[in-house]
Amino acid sequence: MQANDIPPDNGNDAPVASEPVEVIAESAPAEEGVPNLEDALREAELKAAEYHDAWLRAKAETENVRRRAQEDIAKAAKFAIERFARELLAVKDSLEIALATDAQSVESLRAGSEVTLKQLVAAFEKSALKEVNPLGEKFDPNLHQAISVVASTQEPNTVVTVLQKGYLLADRVLRPAMVVVAKAEA
Repeated sequence: MQANDIPPDNGNDAPVASEPVEVIAESAPAEEGVPNLEDALREAELKAAEYHDAWLRAKAETENVRRRAQEDIAKAAKFAIERFARELLAVKDSLEIALATDAQSVESLRAGSEVTLKQLVAAFEKSALKEVNPLGEKFDPNLHQAISVVASTQEPNTVVTVLQKGYLLADRVLRPAMVVVAKAEA
C-alpha cells in the first residue's frame, strides 16, 4: 500500500478521521454547592451596589467634615479677639469713670491713669502681648525700625533713643520699635 491510498472499507460504520465531527454541548446541571454564572453575576452586582453606596456615604461624610472644619475656622477667626476685648472692657470702664468725675485734681487724674495703665498692662500680659523697649540694646532689624542714625558716645549700632515702643504678640512682631541708632565715629 502506498501513502496516497485510502484504506479499504472494512464494514465498520466508524467515521473517518478526515470528516468533521459536530459535538453539541448540553448545559450540564450545576453540581450542588457550586453557583452557576447567573447567581455569581447577581451576587457581584449586589456587592458592587453595596460598595457604591458605602463610597457615596463616605464621600458625603468627608464633605460634611470639611464644611464643619471651614465653619470652625471662620468662627475662630471671628471670635479670636474675644478674650482680649473682654480684658479691655475694664480699661474702658476706668477711663469713663475718670472722665465722669466733676471734681478732678491733678493727683486724682494721675492716680486714675496709673490704675488704668496697670489694667491695660495686665490685659496685655494675659493675651501674650509683650512690650519691646530696646533702649541701650543692640539694634535688631527684626524687632526695631531705625528712624535715624546719630553720632553718640555709645557703641555703634546701639539704640540711643526709643521714639515709640514696639510690641510682640506671641513672639511675633506686631509693631516694631521706632528707634534712633548710634553710628560709628569716623
